[in-house]
Amino acid sequence: MKVLFIGGTGNISTAVSRLCVEKGIDLFLLNRGQRGVEIQGAKTLQADITQPDQVRKALGSEKFDSVVNWIAFVKAEVERDMELFTGRTQQYIFISSASAYQKPVLNPVITESTPLKNPFWEYSRNKIACEERLNTAWREKDFPITIVRPSLTYDKAIPAALCGWNGYTLPDRMKKGKKILVHGDGTSLWPITHSEDFAKGFVGLLGNPAALGQAFHITTDELLNWDQIYQAIGDAVGVKPHLVHVSSEFICKFDPDKVGSLLGDKSWSVIFDNSKIKSYVPEFKATIPFREGMKRAVEWMEADKSRITIKESDNEFVDKVIAAYEKLGANG
Repeated sequence: MKVLFIGGTGNISTAVSRLCVEKGIDLFLLNRGQRGVEIQGAKTLQADITQPDQVRKALGSEKFDSVVNWIAFVKAEVERDMELFTGRTQQYIFISSASAYQKPVLNPVITESTPLKNPFWEYSRNKIACEERLNTAWREKDFPITIVRPSLTYDKAIPAALCGWNGYTLPDRMKKGKKILVHGDGTSLWPITHSEDFAKGFVGLLGNPAALGQAFHITTDELLNWDQIYQAIGDAVGVKPHLVHVSSEFICKFDPDKVGSLLGDKSWSVIFDNSKIKSYVPEFKATIPFREGMKRAVEWMEADKSRITIKESDNEFVDKVIAAYEKLGANG
């Protein structure tokens, strides 16, 4: 099987790329070659996807069983891809987002038939617009689409809702005994999926004719509340974190950019029903518990001092929100 990834060396896609090579897939990666991540066994096509003529030159006469765009976010980008890959592929996989599912959540059990609607987050609305455009192309032009909606998926990062992702900032706060900001009361449920587990489900969709015209989410079945998530991060660095619970609405007053990721996503309890991906890819099973994933991530960071990066703006934000919240409580 011959597959093209647009991107392929990111947070989620690196693990997928490596599994493809392991399974003997003839994998091509089209990117600008700026990330410095090497996928042994994959072929690289160097081009900027935003420059269609450059892409056509890099592709030459190549055709693919599947093309996956890991970095398309707005409708114009999928329209460009349809022009580039019509006649070149038997399957185009669009990476959408599970944040596109209906908010406010009316039913915490999410299936692929849950409506798509997110008034809180432009990112999610753009993904919905992409899905709608592709579904129209599938129905009217027989453009061979498959849609995949990842939820919170990580590899070597700390995937916390606040003060996470940016290097070692959150573990550093915990080790220093600083207060840790948690949105809400810490009891809302959320699945966090390791990229190696996501890859198991995703690779089974490549070149799968039954997946055409279909949408899938791929997540772990492990459910943790946010207190448990932060406690697992604390366990990975050997400390008990000092959690401070603050409402999402209060947090967003200090940074409106967090409205999407909190009110439009992580402040709700969700349970993803993975029955569909399991029926199409029977071998799919998530096997990496979050605690294990955090131990791996922390060990990886601590193995190289250059990875111990601290984002002081995150520290300042967290300290400011907690101070304001505690002051409000003290004043009744």
